[in-house]
Amino acid sequence: GETGELYLRGSLLALGYYNDSEKTKKVFVQNPLHNTYSDLVYKTGDLVYENDLNDIVFVGRKDSQIKHLGYRIELGEIETAISGIKAVGNACVLYNDNQKKIVAFINHYETCAQIRKKLSHSLPKYMIPTKWITIEKFPLNANGKIDRQALKSMV
Repeated sequence: GETGELYLRGSLLALGYYNDSEKTKKVFVQNPLHNTYSDLVYKTGDLVYENDLNDIVFVGRKDSQIKHLGYRIELGEIETAISGIKAVGNACVLYNDNQKKIVAFINHYETCAQIRKKLSHSLPKYMIPTKWITIEKFPLNANGKIDRQALKSMV
């Protein structure tokens, strides 16, 4: 039931990142369960836990965890809650370090106040974004994922 980082291992595991030995050393590490022989594992950066049915449940990304108002918060958990509201098409949540605010970028079909109210049923108050930005089309990076750096420049 504890949340931790997902590590992968196996015979088809890559040997590292092409021409990036520094990044390779950070995420391809010796299996922490033993040190008797070389056994590389890949640190995915995904936070997961095992439920009562032995399913691995995705919580969010390690690199999107913040500390806000004394709480450790996974921004992905907020995104999931917002995306679970039928009136929301897509969502991205970022943290503005300078203003100490959780910022939600959404495209939606209701007012932000209505979405905020629905969100209060599934998240504690300290996790509810304090700034809402409506965006019609999310910028995408070369991999087709939401370009978070482009959104940060809009905060």
